[in-house]
Amino acid sequence: MHKTVQDILNMKKEKKKISVITSYDYTLASLCDNSGIDVLLVGDSAGMVMLGYENTIPVTMDQMCMFTEAVSRARKNSLLVSDLPFMSYQASIEDAINNSGRLIKAGADAVKLEGGSVMAETISAIVDVGIPVMGHIGLQPQTTVLSQGYKVQGKTKDTAMRLIEDAKELEEAGVFSIALEMVTHEVAKIISETVSIPTIGIGSGVGCDGQVLVVQDLLGMYDKIKPKFAKRYMNLSEDIVKSLKIFKKDVESGVFPAAEHWFSMSEEELKKLREQIGS
Repeated sequence: MHKTVQDILNMKKEKKKISVITSYDYTLASLCDNSGIDVLLVGDSAGMVMLGYENTIPVTMDQMCMFTEAVSRARKNSLLVSDLPFMSYQASIEDAINNSGRLIKAGADAVKLEGGSVMAETISAIVDVGIPVMGHIGLQPQTTVLSQGYKVQGKTKDTAMRLIEDAKELEEAGVFSIALEMVTHEVAKIISETVSIPTIGIGSGVGCDGQVLVVQDLLGMYDKIKPKFAKRYMNLSEDIVKSLKIFKKDVESGVFPAAEHWFSMSEEELKKLREQIGS
């Protein structure tokens, strides 16, 4: 049985740190799930990492459903949360509920959406129909980047107070956890101590109840953007390119494929074939 929302809530009560990995495909999601990661997050960052978009804004519901379905087929142990993409929930509460339902049908256990107090009513409506919601404040890639770019949030007293109030309102609206992206570590710690639900940090310091990284960042597979907060545990990009170059060389030299890589007819059948061709 895979982890549930209640399991994640209990982890904060038990003071256990929560591991979250953003993953988009069956192969890597299987490895993440097998490693004991608590939460698999199907992020709309798939648009950048998997599809090559400049940002998350072009990502569609159909694409998010496809990625969610792939990860859900891999998941056996982790909780699965999926992002609602840009403009799938902002226009109306009806849109938000319908699109949340699509992600649940695709295999998600919960949905994540960006926004503070302005999204409280929408979140409450989604929760009321039985769909768990993870909130997301601080840097909000779907909208903040349109006006500010990628900037750290909560650097002044006033912006810090807004973030703290947003977190309180999201908790009241019914979210089971809140992602804090690029929030100063002091403010993230205050929020984590203020709300009773888990906080998941994305470049927001050790005071959060959990941490999230994109698996391609963790493994050193995505070089286009290298955020300060993305710790690289490996540098697979170099190893992959090195292996591909060796493959190319082996093909050109005839080293690959070798006899162990191909299939053969029996000598008897080959003899019959040659006789047939010869005749």
